[in-house]
Amino acid sequence: MSAINIQRLIPSLLIWALLLSAPFWLPMVGGYTVLGTRVLIFALVTLGLNLLLGFTGGLSFGHAAYFGLGAYGTGLMLKFVSGSTPLAILVGVLVGGLAATLLGPLTVRRKGIYFAMITIAIGQMFYFIAVRWNNLTGGEDGLTGFSRTNIHFGSWILDIHNPVNFYYFTLFFFAVGCAVVWTVLHSPLGHTFVAIRENPRRLRFLGLPIGVYIWIAFAISGFVAALAGSMYALLNNFTSPEDMNWILSGDFVIICVLGGMRTFWGPLVGSVIYVVVQDYLSSITVNWMSFIGAIFVLSVLFFPWGLLGFFQGRFKK
Repeated sequence: MSAINIQRLIPSLLIWALLLSAPFWLPMVGGYTVLGTRVLIFALVTLGLNLLLGFTGGLSFGHAAYFGLGAYGTGLMLKFVSGSTPLAILVGVLVGGLAATLLGPLTVRRKGIYFAMITIAIGQMFYFIAVRWNNLTGGEDGLTGFSRTNIHFGSWILDIHNPVNFYYFTLFFFAVGCAVVWTVLHSPLGHTFVAIRENPRRLRFLGLPIGVYIWIAFAISGFVAALAGSMYALLNNFTSPEDMNWILSGDFVIICVLGGMRTFWGPLVGSVIYVVVQDYLSSITVNWMSFIGAIFVLSVLFFPWGLLGFFQGRFKK
């Protein structure tokens, strides 16, 4: 392995070292384990969104729908069908991911702002279904009456009620999401996504079905978002229509922009900023969203490629 490749691996190794040791150093800096778990979940969903937004160029304001469907699929499975946590996660991922796959062709028919508007419309459709279907979803009160259950490996039991154990449980699925997105981005398919973002007209001239590739990116990002939603439902033992609202989708976009849309670790950096600032400011003032908005505006003005994109650019220079 060359020295250049080793230098490129160092930041990733440092990030994984910090994530693996987070339950030990978070209390030393005034944090707590559940906060780290929330960072991982938001980083996971925005990792999937970034595949579509940052690397393919499709702006989606409806990804909270697939996040929420993953949460509802997991919660409903635990409440009404089976107490198996792995099975509930699988169902949640399939519900959200298949919804994104089936609805993808409707979104990729339009470009630019029209693409974003369709994603909002589809997301709000699921939101209002969750609000109105009281008998199944609990309506505006949300879905309660379920909780994550321990996982049995023969005679050994993984107690995921323990916050530290659940953090590492979430970190495992975050690693799975990272592996999927990393593999896609470093494959010919991923290079095609980037080419679509950079020059879609040229690819159309070459005869590539751009809509099909955007659909694939949309579907993959939907599955990753659903996995994050499933973990969010398990974290809170609760889910509500607000987990599908377009406002949450906007928060996901903000996280991507803050961290750096065209970088792999940008969603994680953005999630750290967003979740930590939200947690701290919400304990001080009810107007914490105003500060988030101010941070977002400053980021767009002074760091148009996000914080990680800015530092990567400086490093290359």
